[in-house]
Amino acid sequence: MSTETPGIDPLLALRAPRDPACDVFLTGTVFLDIVFTGLDSAPVRGTESWARGMGSSPGGVANMATALARLGLRTSLAAAFGDDHYGEYCWDALEQGEGIDLSMSHTVPGWHSPVTVSMAYEGERTMVSHGHEAPAPTGAAAQPPAGAAGPAHGAPPASEPAASAPPASAPPAPAPPAPGPAFPRCPPRARAAIASLAPGRAEPWVATAARDGALIFADVGWDETGRWDLDALPDLAHCEAFLPNAEEAMRYTRTDCPRAAAHALAERVPLAVVTLGAEGAYAVDGRTGAAAAVPAIEVEALDPTGAGDVFVAGFVTGTLADWPLADRLAFAGLTAALSVQEFGGSLSAPGWAEVAAWWQRIRTCAGQDPAALERYAFLDDLLPTTARAWPLRRAVPTIGFRQ
Repeated sequence: MSTETPGIDPLLALRAPRDPACDVFLTGTVFLDIVFTGLDSAPVRGTESWARGMGSSPGGVANMATALARLGLRTSLAAAFGDDHYGEYCWDALEQGEGIDLSMSHTVPGWHSPVTVSMAYEGERTMVSHGHEAPAPTGAAAQPPAGAAGPAHGAPPASEPAASAPPASAPPAPAPPAPGPAFPRCPPRARAAIASLAPGRAEPWVATAARDGALIFADVGWDETGRWDLDALPDLAHCEAFLPNAEEAMRYTRTDCPRAAAHALAERVPLAVVTLGAEGAYAVDGRTGAAAAVPAIEVEALDPTGAGDVFVAGFVTGTLADWPLADRLAFAGLTAALSVQEFGGSLSAPGWAEVAAWWQRIRTCAGQDPAALERYAFLDDLLPTTARAWPLRRAVPTIGFRQ
């Protein structure tokens, strides 16, 4: 991301003294992503392939957190971090590099960071991941990674014991301090929260956040059970907006058309947003019955990793800023289109500098459809009058460099 991002606060006109300090809260698993690009084809078994490019960055839920923070939203993330170098790097990159609040995150002694290796080629990606589920926070205070701020607590998982353990005859350890209110039952007060729904699973923090006034935005993954039952998503009842892709939406609603699926979903949630891939997105406001459709921006995709997260971040930004529904869809689609032109998840998330540079450039290109440009005219009121030249060059973070 550009280091010269204009200081745009999309919620500036709406902020009041009694508002929550946090705009968006989210939780999930942070991976270390290692991304290889410049592969002409998929690796062939028994051979070695050389990539022309490589980058590393925090991934997993960090993709969404970074996308939100780069759009000027005050973002709080609750996640487990390994106490290895990867975990320290991810913590520092998110807290110091992106300004994300990690006060509800924790470091787990004896637990290594999950890792994903992603190979981008032919506009698609192949990923290999490794990791173990982190033990739940205990509520006992500990120290964050060296050089980082925020609480850390937890214990090694049973599957990966600590390097040494006390002998059987050792006296019992003193009782830990009584835990205070700890995530996930007590999330911070926020304007919005991001949840990922799964069949048969209810996250206690979602209901708490909604009760405290947060707007819940949720996506969903593939239903491995094959039931595709909306009633099996208990946290859907707390959602302000539900954002499945077209295939997921049609399966959950038993419809054969994404638009029909969006209208059916709008009977269950206030805002139903169905992403249509290369065809854009369609949304229905369940309160008013209003609908909006925005086509996708045609770009040459380098790596689609994290594009869905960026889309959600753009839509959340527009919703919290109280933009018209069509403008929210257009902005979400634009940010996602910008992201796929770079490689990596959090690496590719655009900020306002990238949006401003695109808007300045696209209006000077010959042959543009005036009606299509008008779709993004709302950007004039948000962006600075000058922007850096296109294309922008992003820094590529990696591990190992020393000052």
